[in-house]
Amino acid sequence: MNEGELATRLGLPGIPAAAEALMVARDVRLAQLTGGHVHFAHVSTAEALDLIRRAKAEGVRVSCDTAPPYFDLNETAVGEWRTYAKLSPPLRTEADRQAVVAALADGTIDAIASDHQPQDTDAKRLPFTQAEPGGAGLETLLAVTLGLVHGGALTLKAALALLTVRPASLLGIEAGRLAPGKPADLVLFDPDRAWQVREEALVGARNTPFDGRPVQGRVLGTWKAGRRVFG
Repeated sequence: MNEGELATRLGLPGIPAAAEALMVARDVRLAQLTGGHVHFAHVSTAEALDLIRRAKAEGVRVSCDTAPPYFDLNETAVGEWRTYAKLSPPLRTEADRQAVVAALADGTIDAIASDHQPQDTDAKRLPFTQAEPGGAGLETLLAVTLGLVHGGALTLKAALALLTVRPASLLGIEAGRLAPGKPADLVLFDPDRAWQVREEALVGARNTPFDGRPVQGRVLGTWKAGRRVFG
């Protein structure tokens, strides 16, 4: 749980935003000293993003990603001890969520990851402090990201790049793009098809923080190296 008023009212121990910023500041400094490249996964706070933005402007070899919960949800999704919204890092304030959206738009954030960390039912249906953090993120990755497009924060091209070619470039692999002679890894989707996330309808792990969330964007088919594997 994010440290703050809500955590206090729920009687839960909180993780402060400063914890993330302190680790980012330390590792940015190490990258400056060594000339090495540091990548920060699942950045969730405005303060950490400011540090990363500043480091990039100074030429430090820094990159980062975030995940859909951190640009689509905030700490209020925990509601009354809702363990499906217990994630690591925790869901943050609305101001932090808006900062993540702004960092996606200005290029500070290099990629969007699914943060697919599903837990079994027994690990989630426990008191909040005892439940395991994490949630299913794979099946909702595209639709929730497209919310940024429908809301005007990103263009469709920019949103898809954050899911495909930009993370592939970070990893130094030839993927995420269409080119002659390259593997035909394809996804066919309808960006406007509306549906509602329901845990019982998910194919894989079901403990999603987006349960009940209306979304737009439905995958119709997936091909791996030219072979249809879904749809």
